[in-house]
Amino acid sequence: MTNLKEGEKAPVFAGNDQNGKKVSLSDFKGRRVILYFYPQDDTPTCTIEACNLRDNYSLLKKQGFVILGISPDNEKSHKKFMNKFHLPFTLIADPDHVIIDKYGVWGEKQLFGKDYMGLIRTTFLIDEHGVIRKIFEKPKSSTHAEEIIEAWKELK
Repeated sequence: MTNLKEGEKAPVFAGNDQNGKKVSLSDFKGRRVILYFYPQDDTPTCTIEACNLRDNYSLLKKQGFVILGISPDNEKSHKKFMNKFHLPFTLIADPDHVIIDKYGVWGEKQLFGKDYMGLIRTTFLIDEHGVIRKIFEKPKSSTHAEEIIEAWKELK
């Protein structure tokens, strides 16, 4: 679980997107950012979450949001995932966990009764000033966009 708190400045970061282009949080200064961390490209729950954001992309964009997805997968994996599901937003590769560690989303998980270390699905809503306004520690993958829109309305 992240040790970041709502109301704090979002940690700055830079990483490569699916095309090998450097992307940093500062590129989006003055814009609202949905920064969502997910465990792995092209896995069932991650695909459901990505497709929900894709299907609601125009609505989220209309509300002023930019979407950035981050996982430990590499650029090639991200590119394949984006193409397969026609994702209209940026995916950042973080195989060395630099950004993942800054946001504190790597930790102990459990699957079929076994403990292991992995990425803990988490979303951060960052406002135009770079402040974390909302943290979703257990986003609902199939309705995540709706969750985000509802939370943002409450924050206004």
